[in-house]
Amino acid sequence: MQATPRGRGTGLRPENRFDRFHVQRDGDYVDPDPHVDGEPPRAPTVLLRDTSRTVLCANDSEDVAFDVSVNPYRGCAHGCTYCYARPFHEYLGLDAGLDFETKLLVKPDAPALLERELRKPRYEPKPIAMSGVTDPYQPVERELSLTRGCLEVLRRFRHPVGIVTKNHLITRDIDILADLAQDHAALAAVSVTTLDASLQRDMEPRASSPRMRLDAIRRLAEAGIPTAVMVAPVVPGLTDSEIPAILEAARDAGARHASWIMLRLPHAVKSIFEDWLTRARPLRRDKVLSLVRSMRGGRLYDARPGVRMRGEGAYATHVARLFESTRRRLGYDDERTTLSTTAFRRPGGQLSLFETA
Repeated sequence: MQATPRGRGTGLRPENRFDRFHVQRDGDYVDPDPHVDGEPPRAPTVLLRDTSRTVLCANDSEDVAFDVSVNPYRGCAHGCTYCYARPFHEYLGLDAGLDFETKLLVKPDAPALLERELRKPRYEPKPIAMSGVTDPYQPVERELSLTRGCLEVLRRFRHPVGIVTKNHLITRDIDILADLAQDHAALAAVSVTTLDASLQRDMEPRASSPRMRLDAIRRLAEAGIPTAVMVAPVVPGLTDSEIPAILEAARDAGARHASWIMLRLPHAVKSIFEDWLTRARPLRRDKVLSLVRSMRGGRLYDARPGVRMRGEGAYATHVARLFESTRRRLGYDDERTTLSTTAFRRPGGQLSLFETA
């Protein structure tokens, strides 16, 4: 079993499905002991410059609730073992395992590129999601402030934005989000997977604790920002029983809306999550995987739109009914908050200040 570096979700380096060549060790090959004096190995975070010339990403998936997103980062140091976004790193020639957590591509020009897009005469405003793939408030954002830089651009343009995160750092930007919320141009969703702090640390090693996520919901809501809780992902046989408790705790903290997503294990995420179960929750492993297969036609993943987010079959129906009945009992709003583009404007000033070579 591959050792997991301290503070990381996995130590695996699964083969990149796009690589034409792979290395296969001989049967007598033995990995050197990665531990030093009994301590787990370390894996520092490496920041790589992303030289993308555009920052808006269009989405045409019918079961995703946004059309356009901004992703200041690729890869995510939160290290969530189940993260569906891990395979995106394979398009960069990296692996979906440890590389995804430690080799982060950052877009230092993201705010400037976003401003340039919004100033184009043909640009038609529509709500922007931050972030569509990896968390916009992962730890490196504390130093680089690229997400905040993008939000500052959106505030100047009075442009609507929705944010999904599992990091308390979103509270740093309450000033911007509350300002936009006055024009019905901001909403925030905080993902809460479990209320069990021990399980959360194992499964999401560098994300905020459950207590801090609930505090983020409270502070966002108190600032007048429409706030939702996302019970995501629901891990069958591991976190499904917590749905009522999570919804109640989030409601008490001030969440007005609630949604959920079932665990997804595309491509290399299957082996990464199976390895984590074997290491961290071995007694639950078989039950969890069996329930996943029961919802995915005997497989660990089904990519069909409309099915991938929810699953199908008896167990998936049970989870959906449990969530919906609890949501209604707790008095969550039935309708989603609608973001408005009415206040959108192009402020004066010289774009040249933001242009890059």
